[in-house]
Amino acid sequence: MKSVSEQVHTAGRIRDLGETVQFSWPGVYFEGRFRGTGLGVVLDCAAADYDVQVDGTTVATLVTPGDTTHWINGLRDGEHTVRVVKRNDTPGETSTFGGFVAAPGGAVLSKPAPRGRQIEFIGDSITVGYGNMSGTCDCNPEQVKRHTNSDMSHGALTAQQLDADYQINGFSGLGMVRNVAGIMPHVTYRTYYDRALLNVESDVWQNPGTWRPHVVVVNLGSNDFSDLTPGEPWTPDSLAAAYRTAYGEFLRTLRTRYGAGSTLVAVGFDRNAQHVLIVSRWRPFRSSPARSSL
Repeated sequence: MKSVSEQVHTAGRIRDLGETVQFSWPGVYFEGRFRGTGLGVVLDCAAADYDVQVDGTTVATLVTPGDTTHWINGLRDGEHTVRVVKRNDTPGETSTFGGFVAAPGGAVLSKPAPRGRQIEFIGDSITVGYGNMSGTCDCNPEQVKRHTNSDMSHGALTAQQLDADYQINGFSGLGMVRNVAGIMPHVTYRTYYDRALLNVESDVWQNPGTWRPHVVVVNLGSNDFSDLTPGEPWTPDSLAAAYRTAYGEFLRTLRTRYGAGSTLVAVGFDRNAQHVLIVSRWRPFRSSPARSSL
């Protein structure tokens, strides 16, 4: 029996356990090939939702499927592609994917080749695609979950148009130095960035050596500059100064990690735009490919 990594192509941050893989970030996808009239998708996740796509068409949306093998049957007999993608962000949970199982008479084939381009998207709920499929702004938390689809986020759609593999490393509500409404003051986005499993404090994602993004898009700041709440230790000036320092350090970390071959795109808008522009013009970024989009 093939291991999951032998069956599927994925660019997402995973912990490879051989017969299964674990993951936490939104938008993680698994792509495979099979022959036959049906396929089973092995999942263990009671928190997130998933789309199953066969030959480019969504054939099932699995809402918090639990520990299951979901079967897609009644396909024409022949070769097919399959893609399973995590729709929403569930940072407090670990999800498990156990690969594909062919229907009787069929077979799981060799995995698709990786794409020639790679893009990494770093950010908050905007990057996740938080509530992006809702037809109204008046949603309760459960409705927001059901109407969040990272596979339809701006990052995923951009990467798909460019035929690029991608990571959606988004965490709703968090900022560079401060989180929305001052929640969870002892952690920030940077606390979690290096992890594969977001709810495991000691976890560090092990890059298999194949993730070398051509473009890294950083869109963090809308939560930092959300309205201050009573009792927070920030003033507008101290928040701006801390944000610029942390942003510069984060860009330097990315530059060290990925090298000069990766373009850093620093995205700023609304109240954080001027600070992103200032940081992206600081040395060593002035002579690097980093830039700010206003």
